[in-house]
Amino acid sequence: MSQFQPKEWPRKLRSSEWFGGTSRDHIYHRSWMKNQGLPADLFDGRPVIGICNTWSQLTPCNAHLRDLAERVAIGIYEAGGLPLEFPVFSTGESSLRPSAMMYRNLAAMDVEEALRANPLDGVVLLAGCDKTTPALLMGACSTNIPAIVVSGGPMLNGWFRGERVGSGTALWQMSEELKAGKISQQDFLDAEQAMSRSSGSCNTMGTASTMASMAEALGMALSGNAAIPAVDSRRRVMAHISGRRIVDMVKDDLKPSDILTPEAFENAIRVNASIGGSTNAVIHLLAIAGRVGIDLTLDDWDRLGRDIPTIVNLMPSGKYLMEEFFYAGGLPVVLRMLGESGVLNRDSITVAGTSIWDEVKNVINWNEDVIRPVEKALTESGGIVVLKGNLAPLGAVLKPSAASPELLQHKGRAVVFEDIDDYKARINDESLDIDETCVMVLKNCGPKGYPGMAEVGNMGLPPKVLRQGITDMVRISDARMSGTAYGTVVLHTTPEAAAGGPLAIVQNGDIIALDVANRRLHLDISDEELNARLSQWTSNIVPPASGYAKLFNDHIQGADTGADFDFLKGCRGSPIPKDSH
Repeated sequence: MSQFQPKEWPRKLRSSEWFGGTSRDHIYHRSWMKNQGLPADLFDGRPVIGICNTWSQLTPCNAHLRDLAERVAIGIYEAGGLPLEFPVFSTGESSLRPSAMMYRNLAAMDVEEALRANPLDGVVLLAGCDKTTPALLMGACSTNIPAIVVSGGPMLNGWFRGERVGSGTALWQMSEELKAGKISQQDFLDAEQAMSRSSGSCNTMGTASTMASMAEALGMALSGNAAIPAVDSRRRVMAHISGRRIVDMVKDDLKPSDILTPEAFENAIRVNASIGGSTNAVIHLLAIAGRVGIDLTLDDWDRLGRDIPTIVNLMPSGKYLMEEFFYAGGLPVVLRMLGESGVLNRDSITVAGTSIWDEVKNVINWNEDVIRPVEKALTESGGIVVLKGNLAPLGAVLKPSAASPELLQHKGRAVVFEDIDDYKARINDESLDIDETCVMVLKNCGPKGYPGMAEVGNMGLPPKVLRQGITDMVRISDARMSGTAYGTVVLHTTPEAAAGGPLAIVQNGDIIALDVANRRLHLDISDEELNARLSQWTSNIVPPASGYAKLFNDHIQGADTGADFDFLKGCRGSPIPKDSH
């Protein structure tokens, strides 16, 4: 068998500090790796590529990623690299309690430290479920080694009694219809069987598909990555060629900091407006930007997305699902249309090593009902609205494409729920003093309050209102909303109630004014009354005493800056750790 023979490479690789010599320590590192049956010439100086896998059977959206990891590995081998797969904490949205968002930062820490401590020159990030994409990007940005995202892809369309079933969206709709008496419990149970009919993440433009789109719009995934269905053979091809591409990225030393420029984030914000993307993208992109040292703010979201029409006709804003979006041409068509409208930074570089415009300029829209011309947009002014006022001094967000136009300017009486348990205990009570003109207010569901900022902001309406045919009301909270959800819902109100923000002192009967056009969210009491209530406020939340929950509570920042830990902001790079031998 051949012995160690170093190979010439354009530059010194990080992995050579572990494998690239004949000392005792180099032999120690190589010899242990060889117990996996790896030939000696795999350690001849070729790049070592990590396959960062969020596969887990506890994360249904990502349960097929083992197969994609094998495809990535083939591509890495073909391009002359050594693939080494490793697991990281997998944040499964559908099962984790109290909230997957509570563990996004834990997963990001896992990724960052795995990349820093191991002999890796580049990494392929295998993601899918909502928080796995931002977590992996955050960790990769903090170490700043060459990285590329491969998404798991959305599941196939659901169908029930001749109608499309959008994952999540149909759940919220049918739950409300059940409370209104429009469908039976058996109907609801029958529909369950149609909601998740293949591997993959949500088939709506929920947070998973939104963040896959954000990765592509930022330039961190190959063109076309976002929309390919999980079970389509082209998803495997995407994984394969991404494996090839990461080796060349290492050769070129093309790092996240080279790709994730301010202009790249501008592109992503405009894309989010165009696709009717999830409000969760706001928090995640703010956090990712913080990891690469870019000063992205809530005001940037409003400024850049305000005049961008929503042209992708997908649930929850529209009619179709991700399968049709892929068949129509996917995100490259949206990018081309933005480029033709003059609002895309065409020169932004991507993981392909070329400009984003070069990647999309010749694509074709194959279905103009799915990806609509600007003159037939779902919403003329899409994007994420950032509201401010005495109720949200640091900002709150609303998604116009999912809201009822007649409620975008509204004044109503507050009906207050102190926390999610209070909401659940009272919402079905027929004696609840509420009608469709009221404003539902939910407190203590932000990062500290829930904890973890759960997706409970799209509070279901009370049955007695639903039975009147009402399907939407203004709702305000410091929580998040599932990207699959809809309604006139004000979210991420900051400072959050648990931190003593003005939301904490709202009382039943207070009048609240929502004015989306003027970006205003106002509690109709005097400054003196507001300050008096705040001075008397005390928190009833007992902070955790130990474990990750304490770390989270002690260091979590507000939703307005990305809800990252204060000690994780900025890029720490990938210095070579000291050898322990």
